[in-house]
Amino acid sequence: MQIISKNNGILNKVSIMIYEIRTYTLKPGMVNEYVKHFKEVGLPIICKYSRLVGYWIPETGELNQLIHIWEYESCEDKDKKRAALYDEPEWSINFVPKAMEMLVKQESRIMKATNFSPIK
Repeated sequence: MQIISKNNGILNKVSIMIYEIRTYTLKPGMVNEYVKHFKEVGLPIICKYSRLVGYWIPETGELNQLIHIWEYESCEDKDKKRAALYDEPEWSINFVPKAMEMLVKQESRIMKATNFSPIK
Protein backbone atom coordinates (compact mmCIF):
# COMPACT_ATOMS: atom_id res chain seq x y z
CA MET A 1 0.00 0.00 0.00
CA GLN A 2 1.30 3.49 -0.74
CA ILE A 3 0.41 6.70 1.02
CA ILE A 4 1.40 10.23 0.15
CA SER A 5 3.13 12.23 2.85
CA LYS A 6 4.08 15.87 2.80
CA ASN A 7 7.45 16.88 4.29
CA ASN A 8 8.61 20.50 3.96
CA GLY A 9 6.23 21.01 1.06
CA ILE A 10 7.55 17.94 -0.81
CA LEU A 11 5.16 15.11 -1.58
CA ASN A 12 6.63 11.67 -0.94
CA LYS A 13 5.21 8.23 -1.67
CA VAL A 14 5.71 5.97 1.32
CA SER A 15 5.05 2.25 1.11
CA ILE A 16 3.16 0.83 4.05
CA MET A 17 3.50 -2.93 4.17
CA ILE A 18 1.18 -5.34 5.88
CA TYR A 19 2.44 -7.92 8.31
CA GLU A 20 0.93 -11.30 9.00
CA ILE A 21 1.57 -12.41 12.56
CA ARG A 22 1.12 -16.15 12.89
CA THR A 23 0.90 -17.89 16.26
CA TYR A 24 1.12 -21.66 16.25
CA THR A 25 0.32 -23.75 19.30
CA LEU A 26 2.03 -27.12 19.22
CA LYS A 27 1.52 -30.37 21.04
CA PRO A 28 3.54 -30.45 24.28
CA GLY A 29 7.18 -31.33 23.66
CA MET A 30 7.02 -30.67 19.89
CA VAL A 31 8.42 -27.11 19.65
CA ASN A 32 12.03 -28.08 18.96
CA GLU A 33 11.05 -30.76 16.44
CA TYR A 34 8.73 -28.34 14.63
CA VAL A 35 11.41 -25.62 14.52
CA LYS A 36 13.94 -28.11 13.11
CA HIS A 37 11.46 -29.34 10.46
CA PHE A 38 10.53 -25.77 9.52
CA LYS A 39 14.14 -24.60 9.32
CA GLU A 40 15.31 -27.56 7.24
CA VAL A 41 12.28 -28.22 5.03
CA GLY A 42 9.70 -25.43 5.18
CA LEU A 43 11.80 -22.27 5.31
CA PRO A 44 13.68 -22.79 2.03
CA ILE A 45 10.34 -23.34 0.28
CA ILE A 46 8.26 -20.54 1.82
CA CYS A 47 11.05 -17.98 1.40
CA LYS A 48 10.63 -18.30 -2.38
CA TYR A 49 7.25 -16.61 -1.88
CA SER A 50 7.28 -14.55 1.33
CA ARG A 51 9.73 -12.50 3.40
CA LEU A 52 10.22 -13.66 6.98
CA VAL A 53 10.51 -10.72 9.39
CA GLY A 54 11.01 -12.75 12.56
CA TYR A 55 10.49 -16.15 14.18
CA TRP A 56 10.22 -16.52 17.95
CA ILE A 57 9.69 -19.02 20.74
CA PRO A 58 7.98 -17.12 23.57
CA GLU A 59 9.65 -17.34 26.98
CA THR A 60 6.55 -16.19 28.91
CA GLY A 61 2.81 -16.60 28.50
CA GLU A 62 1.23 -19.62 26.87
CA LEU A 63 3.58 -22.57 26.45
CA ASN A 64 4.30 -24.62 23.32
CA GLN A 65 3.92 -21.71 20.92
CA LEU A 66 5.80 -20.22 17.99
CA ILE A 67 5.25 -16.71 16.66
CA HIS A 68 6.39 -15.63 13.24
CA ILE A 69 5.86 -12.50 11.16
CA TRP A 70 5.70 -12.29 7.37
CA GLU A 71 5.80 -9.11 5.27
CA TYR A 72 3.60 -8.40 2.25
CA GLU A 73 2.82 -5.40 0.06
CA SER A 74 -0.94 -5.84 0.49
CA CYS A 75 -3.60 -8.41 1.36
CA GLU A 76 -3.84 -9.22 -2.34
CA ASP A 77 -0.07 -9.78 -2.46
CA LYS A 78 -0.34 -12.12 0.55
CA ASP A 79 -3.20 -14.06 -1.01
CA LYS A 80 -1.34 -14.43 -4.31
CA LYS A 81 1.90 -15.55 -2.67
CA ARG A 82 0.17 -17.94 -0.28
CA ALA A 83 -1.81 -19.49 -3.16
CA ALA A 84 1.44 -20.05 -5.08
CA LEU A 85 3.00 -21.61 -1.97
CA TYR A 86 0.04 -23.95 -1.47
CA ASP A 87 0.37 -25.04 -5.12
CA GLU A 88 4.04 -25.93 -4.52
CA PRO A 89 4.25 -29.75 -4.44
CA GLU A 90 7.38 -29.68 -2.28
CA TRP A 91 5.44 -27.68 0.36
CA SER A 92 2.34 -29.86 0.37
CA ILE A 93 4.22 -33.17 0.22
CA ASN A 94 7.45 -32.63 2.15
CA PHE A 95 6.51 -30.02 4.76
CA VAL A 96 2.79 -29.84 5.53
CA PRO A 97 1.96 -33.45 6.53
CA LYS A 98 4.65 -33.69 9.23
CA ALA A 99 4.02 -30.12 10.42
CA MET A 100 0.27 -30.71 10.81
CA GLU A 101 0.92 -33.74 13.04
CA MET A 102 2.62 -31.42 15.55
CA LEU A 103 0.08 -28.55 15.52
CA VAL A 104 -2.82 -27.99 17.89
CA LYS A 105 -4.00 -24.67 16.40
CA GLN A 106 -2.94 -21.83 14.12
CA GLU A 107 -3.83 -18.15 14.46
CA SER A 108 -3.21 -15.42 11.91
CA ARG A 109 -3.52 -11.64 12.27
CA ILE A 110 -2.98 -9.06 9.55
CA MET A 111 -1.37 -5.90 10.86
CA LYS A 112 -0.92 -2.59 9.04
CA ALA A 113 1.72 -0.21 10.34
CA THR A 114 0.90 3.35 11.28
CA ASN A 115 2.65 6.06 9.28
CA PHE A 116 5.01 6.71 12.25
CA SER A 117 5.94 3.09 12.90
CA PRO A 118 9.66 2.34 12.56
CA ILE A 119 8.72 -0.78 10.59
CA LYS A 120 6.58 0.03 7.57
